[in-house]
Amino acid sequence: MSDAISGWHAHIYYDPAATRPVAAALREGIAARFPDAVLGRWHDVPVGPHPTAMYQVAFPAALFPELVPFIALNRAGLTVLVHPETGRQRADHTAHALRMGAVLPLDVSVLPE
Repeated sequence: MSDAISGWHAHIYYDPAATRPVAAALREGIAARFPDAVLGRWHDVPVGPHPTAMYQVAFPAALFPELVPFIALNRAGLTVLVHPETGRQRADHTAHALRMGAVLPLDVSVLPE
């Protein structure tokens, strides 16, 4: 059994035509309250295993108790995938993942075991 988590990622999913402003408001709130979080680029098309537009938020484990509840309370209906970074990408995105909102199917074939 492993308990080595080097950090966390939150994938904030949105629809570029309909909910990008909602995603932008959440992003601005994260940036303002959590300067140690690293905001990734906007991806208005699916990228990697993700089935829809998204941006990523990378953050240290110490932020988890405050950042994840902040996302939960301020996601305004957006779907969010939160997962640890253990070095096992496929398991991190599936077995170890936490989901808020709809469970979107990932293309895990592009992730190493």
